[in-house]
Amino acid sequence: MSATAESKTKFQVTSLDEMEPAPQVEGRLRKHVRNELGILGFGINAYGATKAEVPVIREHDESSPWSNGHEELYVVVSGHATFTVDGEEIDAPAGTLVFVADRNATRGAIATKRGTRVLAIGGTPGEAYRISAGEAAGDWYAHYEAKEYEEGLAILESTLVDYPENPFLYYNIACCESLLGRIDEALGHLKLAIKGHDAFVELARDDRDLDPVREDPRFAKLVA
Repeated sequence: MSATAESKTKFQVTSLDEMEPAPQVEGRLRKHVRNELGILGFGINAYGATKAEVPVIREHDESSPWSNGHEELYVVVSGHATFTVDGEEIDAPAGTLVFVADRNATRGAIATKRGTRVLAIGGTPGEAYRISAGEAAGDWYAHYEAKEYEEGLAILESTLVDYPENPFLYYNIACCESLLGRIDEALGHLKLAIKGHDAFVELARDDRDLDPVREDPRFAKLVA
């Protein structure tokens, strides 16, 4: 909270303990620090583990179309973690800073103690901070889970206006269109997704969302 009512718009003071976490997934906690504090200049979130051997930072890289190619700094605030960056293990007790500059480097961390917490801070060199396409379209997934494909599709399409030609958005638009029976549109957007990020070929081959278009000869050509 702010120190005084008068200074409320100038600064904020809170703690990780005060912030409400997102729903817990298998002992992994996420706290949306950037959203909570209204930070616009850089990306920052906090991750925690309620038990040991939990992936406190999920394995990922920053080269995918749902990310922003960030440099990332991880700060182990409490507990103890083991980071792995491109296959190299890093012992990371509380107070450790792990900086990953290469967006193509795969990184992740396992909590080795209950109560481990890690701050993740990121930004793209030489660019003003902008949330990723994945975060910008984040609300679509709840509609997808609820089988509200029209509503999810509308969010993805509106996000595409601000993130034109983004393969992540194209792919999920294709999935929603497939589930809605819009075969031509789905195949068209799937083609654009694969053109922009060829790793979607492998995903599309087994994606149940694309079952409605799977028998179309055009699908076979796209994933050949």
